[in-house]
Amino acid sequence: MSKSSVTLSPAYIKDRLNGIEELKSPSTNHIPAGVLVLLFDRDGEYWVILNKRTQKVEHHKGEICFPGGRKDRLDKDLTETALRETWEEMGVDPSNVSVLGILGKTETTTGYEITPTVGLISYPYQFNIHNDEVEEVIEMPLSCLFLKDTRRYEAKLLEGEVIVQPAF
Repeated sequence: MSKSSVTLSPAYIKDRLNGIEELKSPSTNHIPAGVLVLLFDRDGEYWVILNKRTQKVEHHKGEICFPGGRKDRLDKDLTETALRETWEEMGVDPSNVSVLGILGKTETTTGYEITPTVGLISYPYQFNIHNDEVEEVIEMPLSCLFLKDTRRYEAKLLEGEVIVQPAF
């Protein structure tokens, strides 16, 4: 893996995220949800945290995902949702997360409208996973997401319609 010509820093990431316009999605019946794109610096390289979901959860069994979930009526916004869900799933104290910004919304084929929040934690971090929801915590160099060999598209049949989605 080659290093990019841009040196990532929390300030740089925050600045780039602040340049992303909030996309106003059309009114849909999708359920609002928040996920946390949780980063940490290990030896000068940024890594991202992912979860492998258990077979015990209602939706997305066995999938690799960011920690997060549906918005609770007491959550003031979807960043709070992402932080709360990450606390519940992985034991990451919200006060230990430095929020850098949010990414654009995306909709899932299962009826959710997801807003990703990007946050930073110190390394190493002692996770306390909820075993009914999280089978495994995956730590992956962020640069892996930008390699051509790791990107592909998957076709799924949903209600008689073929949906093509990016996958890693």
